Amino acid sequence: MPERGGQHRWPSDAAGGNRPPAYGARTTAQDNCKDRPMESAPPESAPPKDVSVVVAADYVATVEIHRPPDNFFDAGLIADLADAYAAAGEQGARAIVLCSEGKNFCAGADFTGRSRARNITGGPHELYEQAMRLFEASLPVIAAVQGAAVGGGLGLACSADFRVAGPGARFSANFARIGLHQGFALTATLPAILGQQHAWNLLYTGRRVSAEEAASIGLADYLADDPRARARELAAEIAGAGPLAVRAIRATMRDGLSARARDAMRREAAEQGKLWATADFAEGVRAFAERRTPNFEGR
Repeated sequence: MPERGGQHRWPSDAAGGNRPPAYGARTTAQDNCKDRPMESAPPESAPPKDVSVVVAADYVATVEIHRPPDNFFDAGLIADLADAYAAAGEQGARAIVLCSEGKNFCAGADFTGRSRARNITGGPHELYEQAMRLFEASLPVIAAVQGAAVGGGLGLACSADFRVAGPGARFSANFARIGLHQGFALTATLPAILGQQHAWNLLYTGRRVSAEEAASIGLADYLADDPRARARELAAEIAGAGPLAVRAIRATMRDGLSARARDAMRREAAEQGKLWATADFAEGVRAFAERRTPNFEGR
């Protein structure tokens, strides 16, 4: 924890020395707790990290994406998230708050090429291999959702154990709206969270769901004016329980999810590969970029 003078004292390791920080470039916590950074800032010449992790004295880790405003992802960012989850556990965290900087939680992959996220239309296999590491992580995760969780961003939110939605949050599995098959294991996670009929409805239509409707169908577990603060409250409550018991309970309750997610992403990648070559997908991406209704021709 920060001392009154503003410096940070690291806990001693088993050998009696000071344990250095392990991960994360940013050291400023953006929630209301006095968090302990897990790594000092990089040299000035180093680029900023796209993911930061901060562990507080109450064993809650805040893992934050820094690609505002839309937080588009690619395989590298998902790998950084998985590394952050692992580092949080190594530093003693017992629960994770997943959040993001900027207007939107996560808009998934950027098919328009307008952001610095790497285009994945050459194939999502590397992305999904890294996503599997999120499903295999051992700590409970609470996603704090502001703005949009769209496409693969919805898949990222659904990889968490809980979702807290803020005012104006919106959720959409909008793949069909751009002529594409769903991905990021939504084939497995969405029916498990919502039930089959609600999942089919969202996947077939690609429609947008408000925070209020998300809460009514179970997609959002909590509504809060400050979703990050509410997510942190829940994470602290979980972290106050027996850590060995929580991990064992979570492993039991999520038993088989990793295998189902892997099977789902294998099928999703194959179907996406077929649809990427279609005129409908090209039209869907153009229409999305031009903010108009697509004119699909079924070819």
